[in-house]
Amino acid sequence: MASALRPAVRQVRPILSINESEARRRVFQLYKSWYRQVPYILADFDIPKNEKQCREKIREEFMKHAHVKDVRIIDMLVIKGQMELKETVNKWKNTPALMFYFKDTVEPKPTDFLSKFLASSQD
Repeated sequence: MASALRPAVRQVRPILSINESEARRRVFQLYKSWYRQVPYILADFDIPKNEKQCREKIREEFMKHAHVKDVRIIDMLVIKGQMELKETVNKWKNTPALMFYFKDTVEPKPTDFLSKFLASSQD
């Protein structure tokens, strides 16, 4: 007595946005809010960066998630971004927490024998 299996489709509730265009609008609003706050963040925190570097870093952080298409995930990322902005503007973060975004670039360690040998001889 095998019954025909039906694929179950589960309807999920949206978090903030109903469709992709609304989610996109929220992302742009958040991006503009961060962009506008850069001069104030630099005035409040003593970080060795200029406005251009900070705005490039904001763009880089947003572009990390450019591939995300699910509206619910986009909404969660927007909520997290809004919380980060609020913490930064209200000075609930300290300078090292902001500098965490500007991690030093680390050169990858050599893997082959000759590269390891040359790296050790330069020290």
